[in-house]
Amino acid sequence: MLNPHRFYHAVGKKKFWEFILLAVFILFFYGPLLNMVLLSFSNKYEVPHVFATEWGFKWWQYIFQQKNLVTSIGQSLIVAVVTTALSMLICIPAAYSIARFKYKGRKMFMFSFLLTNAFPKLGIYTSIAVLFYRYGLMGTYAGVVIIHMINSMMFMVWLPASAFRSVHRQQEEAARDVGAGPIRTFFQVTLPMAMPGIAVATLYTFLGSMEEAQGTMLVGMGRITTMPVAMYGIILDSSAVQVGAVFAILLIIPSVLMIIGMRKYIGPEAMAGGFKMK
Repeated sequence: MLNPHRFYHAVGKKKFWEFILLAVFILFFYGPLLNMVLLSFSNKYEVPHVFATEWGFKWWQYIFQQKNLVTSIGQSLIVAVVTTALSMLICIPAAYSIARFKYKGRKMFMFSFLLTNAFPKLGIYTSIAVLFYRYGLMGTYAGVVIIHMINSMMFMVWLPASAFRSVHRQQEEAARDVGAGPIRTFFQVTLPMAMPGIAVATLYTFLGSMEEAQGTMLVGMGRITTMPVAMYGIILDSSAVQVGAVFAILLIIPSVLMIIGMRKYIGPEAMAGGFKMK
Protein backbone atom coordinates (compact mmCIF):
# COMPACT_ATOMS: atom_id res chain seq x y z
CA MET A 1 0.00 0.00 0.00
CA LEU A 2 1.25 3.49 -0.88
CA ASN A 3 2.51 5.35 2.18
CA PRO A 4 1.49 9.06 1.94
CA HIS A 5 4.50 10.21 3.99
CA ARG A 6 7.00 8.34 1.80
CA PHE A 7 5.26 9.58 -1.34
CA TYR A 8 5.37 13.17 0.02
CA HIS A 9 9.13 13.01 0.66
CA ALA A 10 9.83 11.18 -2.62
CA VAL A 11 8.15 13.64 -4.98
CA GLY A 12 8.63 16.82 -2.97
CA LYS A 13 6.19 19.30 -1.50
CA LYS A 14 5.33 21.10 -4.75
CA LYS A 15 4.77 17.95 -6.79
CA PHE A 16 2.75 16.41 -3.98
CA TRP A 17 0.23 19.27 -3.89
CA GLU A 18 0.09 19.35 -7.68
CA PHE A 19 -0.81 15.66 -7.59
CA ILE A 20 -3.49 16.28 -4.95
CA LEU A 21 -5.02 19.14 -6.96
CA LEU A 22 -5.02 17.02 -10.12
CA ALA A 23 -6.67 14.13 -8.29
CA VAL A 24 -9.36 16.44 -6.86
CA PHE A 25 -10.00 17.93 -10.31
CA ILE A 26 -10.31 14.50 -11.94
CA LEU A 27 -12.68 13.34 -9.19
CA PHE A 28 -14.77 16.52 -9.46
CA PHE A 29 -14.89 16.50 -13.28
CA TYR A 30 -15.20 12.80 -14.08
CA GLY A 31 -16.92 11.64 -10.89
CA PRO A 32 -20.47 12.58 -11.98
CA LEU A 33 -19.87 11.07 -15.43
CA LEU A 34 -18.62 7.80 -13.91
CA ASN A 35 -21.56 7.75 -11.49
CA MET A 36 -23.96 8.25 -14.41
CA VAL A 37 -22.46 5.30 -16.30
CA LEU A 38 -22.66 3.08 -13.21
CA LEU A 39 -26.28 4.11 -12.59
CA SER A 40 -27.29 3.22 -16.13
CA PHE A 41 -26.25 -0.41 -15.51
CA SER A 42 -27.78 -0.59 -12.03
CA ASN A 43 -30.84 -2.78 -11.90
CA LYS A 44 -31.24 -1.95 -8.22
CA TYR A 45 -29.72 1.00 -6.40
CA GLU A 46 -30.53 2.00 -2.85
CA VAL A 47 -29.14 4.79 -0.71
CA PRO A 48 -26.74 4.78 1.16
CA HIS A 49 -24.98 2.16 -1.02
CA VAL A 50 -22.18 3.58 -3.14
CA PHE A 51 -22.62 0.96 -5.86
CA ALA A 52 -25.63 -0.90 -7.18
CA THR A 53 -26.93 -3.92 -5.32
CA GLU A 54 -27.74 -5.58 -8.64
CA TRP A 55 -26.16 -4.98 -12.07
CA GLY A 56 -27.73 -5.50 -15.47
CA PHE A 57 -29.45 -3.96 -18.49
CA LYS A 58 -32.95 -3.67 -17.02
CA TRP A 59 -33.30 0.09 -17.56
CA TRP A 60 -31.73 -0.03 -21.03
CA GLN A 61 -34.39 -2.53 -22.01
CA TYR A 62 -37.03 -0.32 -20.39
CA ILE A 63 -35.92 2.70 -22.45
CA PHE A 64 -35.75 0.84 -25.77
CA GLN A 65 -39.21 -0.61 -25.18
CA GLN A 66 -40.72 2.88 -25.22
CA LYS A 67 -42.79 3.36 -28.35
CA ASN A 68 -41.80 6.98 -28.92
CA LEU A 69 -38.03 6.52 -28.48
CA VAL A 70 -37.15 6.24 -32.17
CA THR A 71 -39.47 9.13 -32.99
CA SER A 72 -37.93 11.36 -30.31
CA ILE A 73 -34.39 10.55 -31.50
CA GLY A 74 -35.34 11.36 -35.08
CA GLN A 75 -37.03 14.63 -34.11
CA SER A 76 -34.05 15.66 -31.99
CA LEU A 77 -31.65 15.09 -34.87
CA ILE A 78 -33.89 16.86 -37.39
CA VAL A 79 -34.34 19.92 -35.19
CA ALA A 80 -30.63 20.05 -34.25
CA VAL A 81 -29.41 19.75 -37.85
CA VAL A 82 -31.89 22.33 -39.19
CA THR A 83 -31.14 24.71 -36.31
CA THR A 84 -27.38 24.43 -36.87
CA ALA A 85 -27.64 24.89 -40.65
CA LEU A 86 -29.95 27.93 -40.45
CA SER A 87 -27.87 29.49 -37.65
CA MET A 88 -24.73 29.19 -39.77
CA LEU A 89 -26.51 30.62 -42.82
CA ILE A 90 -27.75 33.67 -40.89
CA CYS A 91 -25.06 34.26 -38.27
CA ILE A 92 -21.80 33.72 -40.19
CA PRO A 93 -22.41 36.66 -42.59
CA ALA A 94 -23.43 38.77 -39.57
CA ALA A 95 -20.25 37.73 -37.74
CA TYR A 96 -18.11 38.62 -40.77
CA SER A 97 -19.80 42.02 -41.00
CA ILE A 98 -19.13 42.73 -37.33
CA ALA A 99 -15.50 41.61 -37.60
CA ARG A 100 -14.62 43.49 -40.78
CA PHE A 101 -16.72 46.68 -40.81
CA LYS A 102 -17.13 49.52 -38.35
CA TYR A 103 -20.56 51.10 -38.19
CA LYS A 104 -22.72 52.88 -35.67
CA GLY A 105 -24.43 50.60 -33.15
CA ARG A 106 -22.11 47.64 -33.77
CA LYS A 107 -21.23 47.17 -30.10
CA MET A 108 -24.84 47.52 -29.03
CA PHE A 109 -25.80 44.94 -31.65
CA MET A 110 -23.23 42.52 -30.20
CA PHE A 111 -24.41 43.24 -26.67
CA SER A 112 -28.02 42.48 -27.65
CA PHE A 113 -27.14 38.80 -28.13
CA LEU A 114 -26.48 38.55 -24.39
CA LEU A 115 -30.06 39.50 -23.58
CA THR A 116 -31.40 36.00 -24.30
CA ASN A 117 -29.13 34.72 -21.50
CA ALA A 118 -29.70 37.65 -19.14
CA PHE A 119 -33.30 36.79 -18.24
CA PRO A 120 -35.03 33.59 -17.07
CA LYS A 121 -35.61 31.41 -20.12
CA LEU A 122 -39.13 30.42 -19.11
CA GLY A 123 -40.24 34.07 -19.10
CA ILE A 124 -38.75 34.61 -22.56
CA TYR A 125 -40.36 31.44 -23.89
CA THR A 126 -43.75 32.49 -22.52
CA SER A 127 -43.51 35.91 -24.19
CA ILE A 128 -42.48 34.30 -27.46
CA ALA A 129 -45.34 31.79 -27.20
CA VAL A 130 -47.84 34.68 -27.22
CA LEU A 131 -46.43 35.81 -30.59
CA PHE A 132 -46.25 32.27 -31.90
CA TYR A 133 -49.95 31.73 -31.16
CA ARG A 134 -50.72 34.78 -33.28
CA TYR A 135 -48.67 33.55 -36.24
CA GLY A 136 -49.62 29.87 -36.02
CA LEU A 137 -46.15 28.62 -35.02
CA MET A 138 -47.15 26.76 -31.88
CA GLY A 139 -46.80 22.99 -32.19
CA THR A 140 -44.72 23.25 -35.38
CA TYR A 141 -41.13 22.38 -36.31
CA ALA A 142 -40.61 25.98 -37.43
CA GLY A 143 -41.53 27.32 -33.99
CA VAL A 144 -39.24 24.88 -32.18
CA VAL A 145 -36.35 25.63 -34.56
CA ILE A 146 -36.75 29.38 -33.98
CA ILE A 147 -36.62 28.84 -30.21
CA HIS A 148 -33.44 26.78 -30.58
CA MET A 149 -31.89 29.39 -32.88
CA ILE A 150 -32.56 32.16 -30.37
CA ASN A 151 -30.57 30.19 -27.79
CA SER A 152 -27.65 29.72 -30.21
CA MET A 153 -27.36 33.26 -31.58
CA MET A 154 -24.71 34.40 -29.11
CA PHE A 155 -22.36 31.49 -29.84
CA MET A 156 -22.94 31.62 -33.60
CA VAL A 157 -22.11 35.34 -33.80
CA TRP A 158 -19.50 35.95 -31.12
CA LEU A 159 -17.18 33.00 -31.79
CA PRO A 160 -17.09 33.29 -35.62
CA ALA A 161 -16.64 37.07 -35.30
CA SER A 162 -13.58 36.45 -33.13
CA ALA A 163 -12.32 33.89 -35.64
CA PHE A 164 -12.73 36.30 -38.56
CA ARG A 165 -10.81 38.96 -36.62
CA SER A 166 -7.87 36.57 -36.32
CA VAL A 167 -7.54 36.46 -40.13
CA HIS A 168 -5.18 39.27 -41.16
CA ARG A 169 -6.41 41.64 -43.82
CA GLN A 170 -3.07 41.35 -45.61
CA GLN A 171 -3.86 37.72 -46.45
CA GLU A 172 -7.16 38.72 -48.04
CA GLU A 173 -5.48 41.59 -49.89
CA ALA A 174 -2.80 39.22 -51.21
CA ALA A 175 -5.51 36.96 -52.66
CA ARG A 176 -7.19 39.92 -54.35
CA ASP A 177 -3.83 41.08 -55.77
CA VAL A 178 -3.50 37.81 -57.69
CA GLY A 179 -6.95 38.17 -59.22
CA ALA A 180 -9.35 36.59 -56.69
CA GLY A 181 -12.68 38.35 -56.27
CA PRO A 182 -14.30 39.10 -52.90
CA ILE A 183 -16.45 35.96 -52.90
CA ARG A 184 -13.58 33.67 -53.92
CA THR A 185 -11.31 35.30 -51.33
CA PHE A 186 -13.90 34.71 -48.61
CA PHE A 187 -14.48 31.03 -49.43
CA GLN A 188 -10.87 30.08 -50.21
CA VAL A 189 -8.92 32.24 -47.75
CA THR A 190 -10.99 33.80 -44.99
CA LEU A 191 -13.47 31.01 -44.28
CA PRO A 192 -10.89 28.14 -44.09
CA MET A 193 -8.69 30.16 -41.73
CA ALA A 194 -11.66 31.03 -39.50
CA MET A 195 -13.00 27.47 -39.53
CA PRO A 196 -11.75 26.51 -36.00
CA GLY A 197 -13.90 29.20 -34.38
CA ILE A 198 -16.84 28.41 -36.65
CA ALA A 199 -16.52 24.70 -35.84
CA VAL A 200 -16.63 25.40 -32.10
CA ALA A 201 -19.71 27.61 -32.53
CA THR A 202 -21.36 24.93 -34.67
CA LEU A 203 -20.65 22.30 -32.03
CA TYR A 204 -22.12 24.47 -29.27
CA THR A 205 -25.22 25.13 -31.38
CA PHE A 206 -25.78 21.46 -32.20
CA LEU A 207 -25.27 20.30 -28.61
CA GLY A 208 -27.43 23.11 -27.24
CA SER A 209 -30.24 22.13 -29.59
CA MET A 210 -29.96 18.47 -28.64
CA GLU A 211 -30.37 19.20 -24.93
CA GLU A 212 -32.95 22.03 -25.06
CA ALA A 213 -36.18 21.00 -23.35
CA GLN A 214 -38.14 23.90 -21.80
CA GLY A 215 -38.75 25.84 -24.99
CA THR A 216 -39.44 22.66 -26.94
CA MET A 217 -42.06 21.53 -24.41
CA LEU A 218 -43.79 24.92 -24.40
CA VAL A 219 -43.71 25.70 -28.13
CA GLY A 220 -43.91 22.09 -29.33
CA MET A 221 -47.10 21.52 -27.30
CA GLY A 222 -46.43 17.78 -27.12
CA ARG A 223 -46.44 17.41 -30.91
CA ILE A 224 -42.67 17.85 -31.26
CA THR A 225 -41.20 15.35 -28.81
CA THR A 226 -37.41 15.53 -28.78
CA MET A 227 -35.25 13.28 -26.61
CA PRO A 228 -35.02 15.68 -23.62
CA VAL A 229 -38.81 16.12 -23.67
CA ALA A 230 -39.34 12.36 -23.87
CA MET A 231 -36.84 11.92 -21.05
CA TYR A 232 -38.85 14.16 -18.73
CA GLY A 233 -42.03 12.20 -19.44
CA ILE A 234 -40.47 8.78 -18.95
CA ILE A 235 -38.67 9.82 -15.75
CA LEU A 236 -41.94 11.11 -14.29
CA ASP A 237 -43.65 7.82 -15.15
CA SER A 238 -40.92 5.55 -13.78
CA SER A 239 -39.49 7.72 -10.94
CA ALA A 240 -36.16 5.88 -11.31
CA VAL A 241 -32.86 7.75 -11.47
CA GLN A 242 -31.45 5.05 -13.75
CA VAL A 243 -33.76 6.18 -16.55
CA GLY A 244 -32.18 9.63 -16.56
CA ALA A 245 -28.71 8.09 -16.64
CA VAL A 246 -29.55 5.95 -19.67
CA PHE A 247 -31.07 8.90 -21.51
CA ALA A 248 -28.04 11.05 -20.68
CA ILE A 249 -25.72 8.48 -22.28
CA LEU A 250 -27.95 8.36 -25.37
CA LEU A 251 -27.76 12.16 -25.61
CA ILE A 252 -23.98 12.08 -25.24
CA ILE A 253 -23.46 9.75 -28.23
CA PRO A 254 -24.27 12.38 -30.92
CA SER A 255 -22.08 14.86 -29.05
CA VAL A 256 -19.12 12.49 -29.08
CA LEU A 257 -19.61 11.81 -32.79
CA MET A 258 -19.68 15.56 -33.49
CA ILE A 259 -16.49 16.12 -31.50
CA ILE A 260 -14.73 13.27 -33.34
CA GLY A 261 -15.88 14.65 -36.68
CA MET A 262 -14.60 18.14 -35.85
CA ARG A 263 -11.39 17.17 -34.09
CA LYS A 264 -9.43 18.71 -36.98
CA TYR A 265 -10.77 22.15 -36.15
CA ILE A 266 -11.33 21.99 -32.40
CA GLY A 267 -8.29 22.77 -30.29
CA PRO A 268 -7.32 24.69 -27.15
CA GLU A 269 -6.77 27.91 -29.12
CA ALA A 270 -10.23 27.79 -30.67
CA MET A 271 -11.96 26.90 -27.40
CA ALA A 272 -10.16 29.68 -25.52
CA GLY A 273 -10.71 32.29 -28.20
CA GLY A 274 -12.80 35.22 -27.11
CA PHE A 275 -14.34 38.20 -28.87
CA LYS A 276 -12.34 41.41 -28.88
CA MET A 277 -14.14 44.61 -29.65
CA LYS A 278 -12.13 47.27 -31.46
